[in-house]
Amino acid sequence: MSDLVARTGRLQQRYEAGFRLVAGCIPFRYRSSNEADDIDFGKVVEVLMINSTSGPGLLFPKGGWEDDETVEEAAVREAIEEAGDFIGFYQFKSKTHQDEFSPEGLCKAAMFALFVKEELSLWPEQSTRTRNWLTIPKALQSCRHEWMKDALENGFCKWLEQEK
Repeated sequence: MSDLVARTGRLQQRYEAGFRLVAGCIPFRYRSSNEADDIDFGKVVEVLMINSTSGPGLLFPKGGWEDDETVEEAAVREAIEEAGDFIGFYQFKSKTHQDEFSPEGLCKAAMFALFVKEELSLWPEQSTRTRNWLTIPKALQSCRHEWMKDALENGFCKWLEQEK
């Protein structure tokens, strides 16, 4: 896996009606629980979040959707796993990614639920990112952006309920 390289730049970036298109995921796993405060002593859902390189708080993996890939492939690339189920589109305004095609920094993210079967020891952004496995309540408290809280609470959690 050492030949994986993170994509950079905007040469192949997709735009739609003034929105930069991005793809991302909410990676999750099940952890066995035997703690007294877990009513059913069953499985606890944890989600993977990464640190922000531009400030406090945690994020879900996401990045630009490029011309040479489908939205699923973009999500795969962002998570280095196979894309899971689509949970929704979320719009937000980026303070750091304004350009000639989206001067307002408007973005539209396609988010996917992604069940993690394997966690790689090496990944392209490991020198700048740390990984954190959190329960959903802790993830909601740690989210840097409101749109990500919305994707977790109203997208992922509803999707997860339907999967049970």
